[in-house]
Amino acid sequence: MANEQALLSTEIVNRGIESSGPDAGSQTFSVRVRRRLPDFLQSVNLKYVKLGYHYLINYAIYLATIPVLVLVFSAEVGSISREELWRKLWEDTRYDLATLLAFFGVLVFTVSVYFMSKPKPIYLIDFACYRPNDDLKVSKEEFIHLARKSGKFDEESLEFQRRILQSSGIGDETYIPKVVMSSEICSTMKEGRAEASTVIFGALDELFEKCGIRPKDVGILVVNCSLFNPTPSLSAMIVNHYKMRGNILSFNLGGMGCSAGIIALDLARDMLQANPNNFAVVVSTEMVAFNWYPGRNRSMLIPNCYFRMGCSAVLLSNRRHDFRRAKYRLEHIVRTHKGADDRSFRSVYQEEDEQRFKGLKISRDLMEVGGDALKTNITTLGPLVLPFSEQLLFFATLGRKHLFGGSGKEASKPYIPDYKLAFEHFCVHAASKSVLDELQKNLELSDKNIEASRMTLHRFGNTSSSSIWYELAYLEVKERVKRGDRVWQLAFGSGFKCNSIVWRSLRRVKKPTRNPWLDCLDRYPVTL
Repeated sequence: MANEQALLSTEIVNRGIESSGPDAGSQTFSVRVRRRLPDFLQSVNLKYVKLGYHYLINYAIYLATIPVLVLVFSAEVGSISREELWRKLWEDTRYDLATLLAFFGVLVFTVSVYFMSKPKPIYLIDFACYRPNDDLKVSKEEFIHLARKSGKFDEESLEFQRRILQSSGIGDETYIPKVVMSSEICSTMKEGRAEASTVIFGALDELFEKCGIRPKDVGILVVNCSLFNPTPSLSAMIVNHYKMRGNILSFNLGGMGCSAGIIALDLARDMLQANPNNFAVVVSTEMVAFNWYPGRNRSMLIPNCYFRMGCSAVLLSNRRHDFRRAKYRLEHIVRTHKGADDRSFRSVYQEEDEQRFKGLKISRDLMEVGGDALKTNITTLGPLVLPFSEQLLFFATLGRKHLFGGSGKEASKPYIPDYKLAFEHFCVHAASKSVLDELQKNLELSDKNIEASRMTLHRFGNTSSSSIWYELAYLEVKERVKRGDRVWQLAFGSGFKCNSIVWRSLRRVKKPTRNPWLDCLDRYPVTL
């Protein structure tokens, strides 16, 4: 009833002075009731209007050309009879056979050259994420208790770490090595190697089991670990442990920060393009114990609160028959490096404090330089993935701003492309709650879009370059990845670097039997 009344409007009409009757000489009025037009801004869901616009722009060339071609073809064919049509085709083929054969020869040659020159597709067969043993779990309160018990921190440092943890977005089930909370020095080569062998071999054992391949089948191995780089290297340690073949192409990337996982994938892609019919394994990890900071510098204490144990192992292939069993196909990799700028270069910086304790220093400029690197990266990525309709809106807004200027907040606000039109799933590096908040706000992502990143930060903490794979594992165990879906993995780290990688799902991904989220699947997502 209320909705019906909202569509009615009333109008008082002056009918003038009554000329006769009992009311002669007096002013008379009448009330006219009309049905007003509905408020289209309220009655029509503008989301569907925008969706219709995108479909119209993206398929405009087909909508414009197909009817014209159909009309021209119909007019041409309709003007002659069927017998004349067949006779014309036979005569043309009879007298121009040489021309026809030459045309088909050129066509076959052109198509062959095109397909031979195309880069070979890179397939992601499967991946594995290491889940540490439960005896390494530590809650936020236990973290502070064990830190106090270790005797490495004063009360001011403990209170600072407590405040950081409370607002970090990290839960009470993350993992740290036991040695970091002992009174012993944990940043030793011995402890670094011990942690590396635990997390790396744990992830690789699971990967080889899931994919059903032998270590000797792997032709390319890329390992990235930013702050722990022993001699022999971590890649050599893997080759030795699994007794891999002697002609394996192995690489070890160090000092490249939390975005090094995508850099390692970029290197593996290039090596697969140059070496056909091969498998490539990419291992991404970071050593928590070796980088533990026991001092009092607050900017160096922040990494203690966020970084946790983790490792991922990814199997790639360029063999065409692996298409049938692969999960994803690599679409794009876009890398951005802001190291030429001094503020960006020193935003995440490893150095020693006044007490000669080694640590990772986090600059106050981190959010600003990170935003600048992200802007450059997504500006480069946008034309590769965004539909033409969204690019048209962006350039139209940009042109209007430069041509006509304007004032006020709305005029200065740039148009943010809707990346939800380009991707179905988002795996943003789980660095911290504040970073995820800013990214969600600036990219206008929904809570559902950023859920995998927030839940990964809550359950596993910041696992550095492997965090984007824990996020994809979350999406898979929730059975959200369907055939044809596009996945955007976005990572950033010291340097300062911001890197993106885009995958396309080749099939519907069913719930895996081996996954780090299986034991807590029913409890997530949690309310933060």
